[in-house]
Amino acid sequence: MKLTRRHLLAALPALGAAGLGAGFIRMLHGLDQGHFDPRAINTPLTGQPVPDFPTLPSLPDRPGLSRGDFQTVKQPVLLSIWASWCLPCMEEIPFLHQLAASLADATAPLALWGLCYKDQPTSAARWLDRAGHPFSRLGMDQDGQAAIDWGVSGVPETFLIMPDPQVGGRIVWHGTGSLTETAYQAHILPHLERRP
Repeated sequence: MKLTRRHLLAALPALGAAGLGAGFIRMLHGLDQGHFDPRAINTPLTGQPVPDFPTLPSLPDRPGLSRGDFQTVKQPVLLSIWASWCLPCMEEIPFLHQLAASLADATAPLALWGLCYKDQPTSAARWLDRAGHPFSRLGMDQDGQAAIDWGVSGVPETFLIMPDPQVGGRIVWHGTGSLTETAYQAHILPHLERRP
């Protein structure tokens, strides 16, 4: 039997399905071995300096955010990307409050900053008044441009930025979904403990 172009085109869906199946099996194997974390994603920004992004205005009671703020950090920064319309953001706010309370001390191991994504300042302020305000700095990214520069794919997302004398802040971890105590202990605390 002679292989024709039609035969090859007919085989493409089967080959695609086989590739997806192999990837799924590999993911399950990694999950079984403890090597797969669906919340931790490896973006091109992990290991890179903080991206250049437009200066973000603030709400009245907190300073906004700019790239320069990250270039002068002396301590690690946990940047939370959130929105008042985001249901998973409501799930993570109790942990963020707990974390903010533990960071109130001057010797805190990191700062907790926020970036409010595609939201109206009045909605964000009302949400924070009801939920409490865990962030020491907060930038309003109403058009979503800064989030694009950060590589955000949805909310909530979290970035851990470590001070770097050569480039200012460097992104060492990026996670998606609600930040929990378990995720904090597993992914963020080890970076803080390795810090000199």
